[in-house]
Amino acid sequence: MHVKHLRWYIAGLLFLSTVINYVDRQVLSIVAPVVTRELHLTPTEYANILQAFLYAYTAMYLISGVLVDRWGTRVALGVFMAWWSVSNMLHAFVGSALQLGFFRMLLGIGEPGNFMAAAKATSEWFTPKERAFVNGLANGGASVGAIIAPPLVVWLYSWLGWRAAFVITGASGLVWLIAWLLFYRLPQAHPWITAEERQLLAPAPPVSATPTVPPPSYWELLRMRQTWGLFLTRFLSDPVWWFYLFWLPKYLVEQRGFTMVEMGAIAWMPYLTADIGSMSGGVLSGWLIRRNWPVVKARSAGMLPFAMLMPLSMVIAYTPSSLVTMMIICTVTFAHMVWKTNLMTLTNDLYPKAVVGRVAGFAAFGNGLGGAIFTALTGWIVQHFSYNTVFILMGFLHPAAYVLFWLLVGKAPPPENAESIGH
Repeated sequence: MHVKHLRWYIAGLLFLSTVINYVDRQVLSIVAPVVTRELHLTPTEYANILQAFLYAYTAMYLISGVLVDRWGTRVALGVFMAWWSVSNMLHAFVGSALQLGFFRMLLGIGEPGNFMAAAKATSEWFTPKERAFVNGLANGGASVGAIIAPPLVVWLYSWLGWRAAFVITGASGLVWLIAWLLFYRLPQAHPWITAEERQLLAPAPPVSATPTVPPPSYWELLRMRQTWGLFLTRFLSDPVWWFYLFWLPKYLVEQRGFTMVEMGAIAWMPYLTADIGSMSGGVLSGWLIRRNWPVVKARSAGMLPFAMLMPLSMVIAYTPSSLVTMMIICTVTFAHMVWKTNLMTLTNDLYPKAVVGRVAGFAAFGNGLGGAIFTALTGWIVQHFSYNTVFILMGFLHPAAYVLFWLLVGKAPPPENAESIGH
């Protein structure tokens, strides 16, 4: 049996794996109003449980890529999916904060490998001109998962209870695993690939060796102000996203008086606007680059106006209107993703290809570390003060991050000198 365009079936599986990844990640935050009440968890205890996920998730960004290279894409993504799916299902059996934190940590260990394996699968199965689209498709699964999770999980909760919601969403990953193991092989070893597609994906003949400047070492990268600029900028700004991902359903139910069903009907909206922000994030900077602006200056111009929108979140602390609150939250998530798209693209703009993965991983480490620390702070603030203080604090994070970005990255070498950066 031969399957035409087999690689696009694999692209579909990569997209679905990321959808499942984000649905599983959000089940707890969506049923948090019920779980925290049933288990008698304080906001600080809930924050500690979220931290268990975030610290494990952050650390595994530094490890999962190595495991993908060592085990191969098929085995690695299969193991990661099975690990986090079972971990998610185990949430259904918790009876204490300690148990919930432990299973949350297990979930955090498994989930980052999805993105490392998807990137490797894209390199194995797609031509260079197709890879950006497939990477975008796989990453787009995160926003789709975030959009469908609230109504799906609330429906499962209303029908079968919160424990069943964990079991059913986790089981979906095990169903996906059957299809993955059935479909995925390397192109040169796949029994279903057509001769035309095998030829299309055949490795290019090696080119003659030419002297090249060796890429900077990891320690050289850490001595560059640009590396720390990207790390610190994400450390300060990405906690805003983690807050809305983990705390929004709980806030809407406990502070805005939504029922679980009402929350499930609207909590997907900020993730839709975030998805629109991700897709449109590079439009302004790309337009400026086509008009011969220096790349770093263009990316900066694509970040600054959206950083200036983020103080809108302070209005949430003072408005009694739930409609105004949701409009502002949707604006903030849109602005954050426009900002983040430009910020993440700078890694490709500034560094040689040979070290982009290392720099991106280090910046992602800042993302997780900032999220973990801010999550702990959020729990303490909510318990001793209110959510209003959190919204006021978040209004300052992106402007402060932009100042750091400008000081540490704004005067970076132009892209045409990227191969010699640091030398």
